Amino acid sequence: MPLVMNVAQGNHRDGWAAVESAPLFRDVSQEDFRRISAAARLKRLTRGDTLYWEGDTVNQVFLLISGFVKMSQLGSNGVEVILRLGTPGEVLGAERLFSTGRHSTTAQAIRGCGALVWDAAVFKAQVERLPVLHQNMMQSTCGYLQELEERFRELATEQVASRIVRQLIRLQAQAGSPEIGLSQEGLAQMTGTTVYTVSRLLSAWKARGLVNSRRQAVVISDAQSLHRVLQQES
Repeated sequence: MPLVMNVAQGNHRDGWAAVESAPLFRDVSQEDFRRISAAARLKRLTRGDTLYWEGDTVNQVFLLISGFVKMSQLGSNGVEVILRLGTPGEVLGAERLFSTGRHSTTAQAIRGCGALVWDAAVFKAQVERLPVLHQNMMQSTCGYLQELEERFRELATEQVASRIVRQLIRLQAQAGSPEIGLSQEGLAQMTGTTVYTVSRLLSAWKARGLVNSRRQAVVISDAQSLHRVLQQES
């Protein structure tokens, strides 16, 4: 219980809400929730910290309670591609715990983060004890795969502006906030275009009051009007 009290009463009050509402704990009893939470420890990360590397053995599992984490892979030419953005409430690092035992992506904090951390063996034991945890993890994984399918279809069938708008809307929904903690370079990687194109479009949308672009973040100022860009591009 010390960890539970530490997170709930410390500087992560908002983060604790993310823990309680995390998809991992859907339909989990309060008693089991407390037991699982107490088996974790609180970890704070600064921007640029790496949670794990692609190809490493799965030694830890993380539940993000604040901040943003990018999951990426390197191509054969060494170019990084961001596959998705981890947001508060997401479990990171567990996908391959029950299969290959090695991470398929690199996870890196793109701003200050807080996370609950379990040793892999401890987390695996909890999942094996409570089948509902495994079911919840499978549902989350299916959601990630659906998102990748949608983005692949968008890449093959839509113009760049539409892809960027859809990704901004998607990230806003995932983050639950109009501020998206992703750089222009990261947005370009996630939408299959260049930083120049992203910068040009964001500048045009900023002039229209739709977004406010910063060095390491994009803030959606007018979501309704941003949605209309999709109609104009279709």
